[in-house]
Amino acid sequence: MKELILGEIARRLGGELLGDPDIRIHGIRGLDEAQEGQISFVASSRFLQLAEKSQAAALIVSPAHRHIENNLVVVENPYLAYARCAALFAPSEEPTPGISKLAHIGENCRLGRDISIFPMVFVGDEVELDDGVTLYPHVYVGHNSVIGEQSVLHPGVVLYPHTRIGRRVIVHAGTVIGSDGFGYVMDEENHAFKIPQTGCVRIDDDVEIGALNAIDRASMGRTWIQEGVKTDNLIQIGHNCVIGAHSLIIAQVGISGSARIGRHVVLAGQTGVAQHVTIGDNTIVGGRGGVSKNLPPKGTFSGTPIMPHTKWRQCQVIFARLPEMRKKIRELEDKIAQLEGKIS
Repeated sequence: MKELILGEIARRLGGELLGDPDIRIHGIRGLDEAQEGQISFVASSRFLQLAEKSQAAALIVSPAHRHIENNLVVVENPYLAYARCAALFAPSEEPTPGISKLAHIGENCRLGRDISIFPMVFVGDEVELDDGVTLYPHVYVGHNSVIGEQSVLHPGVVLYPHTRIGRRVIVHAGTVIGSDGFGYVMDEENHAFKIPQTGCVRIDDDVEIGALNAIDRASMGRTWIQEGVKTDNLIQIGHNCVIGAHSLIIAQVGISGSARIGRHVVLAGQTGVAQHVTIGDNTIVGGRGGVSKNLPPKGTFSGTPIMPHTKWRQCQVIFARLPEMRKKIRELEDKIAQLEGKIS
């Protein structure tokens, strides 16, 4: 069990310590679950009552909550500090470097130092694996692929040939990267004729790809996932898409071919993006948004069809009142008909 004194935690979080620096902390839990020897955090004023009753040995709080009676680590962003604190206590899985005898390594591969390749891994010809790469069981790495240093591919990940993975990339179980883009043209007999998909997928440094993602290779050129992008589980990214740096793609999002997603974009759950659409930097799309047109930078949008979030909220109020409005309209129509009858 990992254990740190509170003073060391405050130092690592860059916070101000109010209380006993020598208290030993061995874990982090929620306010209502934390016990002696554990630290918790107060994300907002909504949790003040829980904080006052908490049995935690110490709390991470904002300057606004430095009055709470407990040992405190005061920081500007408690939620971010919580994440960094949790990382201090998270169990680390450090595979023993080595190549299993039950793994297949192709010809002319370049293998870095301290790599870990588990049983039933397939590595194709002319693959480059940089230092510290980990490939868990049943990973498939197609020929001429490159995986950067300290990257981790969890069980069942598939990389089609010519895939480029950067440094410190995490790919979770069951994800397929580089499968054919969905490209067809109708022939003279109105049958779907397959367009050869000859491009590749490039994934830059510090990207994390969730479980069961499907990222298609480009028809020509590349599908590009830029630095620091994080995708949730069950994501579809079509051929020739570009996902801008540090964007967040939440569960069940589908992005059609050749879409351009800007930097620091958030696409909430079940959002759909049409082909060739461009979304500007720092834009947020709410859950189940249907993006069928270009969106400008720094906007917040919702709904299908997509619209500014404030307008969408107004529409939701109207939608909830539709039965009442329908009844009122019928009443008005009846009154108009009566007036017309009297006039005639």
